Amino acid sequence: MGKITATYEEKLAKLITEHSLALKKGDIVMIKAETSAEPLIKAFYKQIILTGAHPLLRLFLPESTEYLAKYGSDEQLDFLPGFELEQTEAMTAYIYIDSEINAKSLTNTPPDKLARIKKKAMPVREIMNRREEAGLFRWSLCPYPNYSMAQEAEMSLDEYSAFVYEACKLNDADPTEAWKKVEKSQEAVKKLMDGTKTMRITGKDTDLTLSVEGRIWENCCGYRNMPDGEVFTSPVESSAEGVIFFDIPTTFNGVEAKNVFLRFEKGKVVEAKAEKGQDFLHKMLETDDGARFVGEIAFGLNDNITKPTKNILFDEKIGRSMHLAIGASYESVGGKNKSALHWDLIKDMKNGGAVEADGKLVYKDGRHII
Repeated sequence: MGKITATYEEKLAKLITEHSLALKKGDIVMIKAETSAEPLIKAFYKQIILTGAHPLLRLFLPESTEYLAKYGSDEQLDFLPGFELEQTEAMTAYIYIDSEINAKSLTNTPPDKLARIKKKAMPVREIMNRREEAGLFRWSLCPYPNYSMAQEAEMSLDEYSAFVYEACKLNDADPTEAWKKVEKSQEAVKKLMDGTKTMRITGKDTDLTLSVEGRIWENCCGYRNMPDGEVFTSPVESSAEGVIFFDIPTTFNGVEAKNVFLRFEKGKVVEAKAEKGQDFLHKMLETDDGARFVGEIAFGLNDNITKPTKNILFDEKIGRSMHLAIGASYESVGGKNKSALHWDLIKDMKNGGAVEADGKLVYKDGRHII
């Protein structure tokens, strides 16, 4: 009898439950996904049971957010049931499967209502953040390829699936060991940036200075996002000064933004332009008081991701790129900015991009000088 080869779903479920989440007997694990991800949901459910943990399912339809935003009353838009908060306090691990079957379903939805829905969910995220900081909770986000995702990336489904496998290192003989090697190599980048007080980013239409004094740089190597491959921190909230141009298109809530230009003064966005999606960009910047401040600055380091796919799970890790997020920062690295918004905007650094740390050149043309 020939050797039985594990499926993509089985490999990914094993990688996430063992490497990313390190599940153990007695864990309470929430799986949240669209119904389109059924094969991967089954693989996770089985793996969680075999671990001795307790799986919970939270399935939703592709139209769920669209219907609420388009037809919901103010009361419905703001409704957050108490049991959702209780559930968040109880679960010890959370898996979100990205398997959106219509990336454009929210394109024509009122942006102010989408912002309101996100704002409503902030208490849930705050509980997650607090419990994660206390070591009581961990989470993971992973993809499940489908035709919509492939179309957005301008690939066939077979091509896109192969791209996902490579980005997640599922074609390696031992994916867990492969991600441990990533952890080791990215640790050199973290050490290079540790202790930095001021960083200056330059490039096409870009000259931006940020303070990262007292902030922690984090090595992201598959313990939360899958795929992964970045090193990030949250800058000092009032520190951003200058301009930055993002030449890699991004999609947020189904709306594409292209060639975004931001100008900062005293940490705050005071000018925002986009070749495409400018009105939406302006609406998102009005989400709340924290939406105009920088929540994250990061280096994209996954060289298996070489082109944008209009899916931020992949695009923010594009090798030889940087991304900056407007909105919420990360408390775990010292961030203090609160917002319902967290929008990653991406810049290609291959051709002339540079970063100085405390006046010393540490990154040029998309590569660190180590």
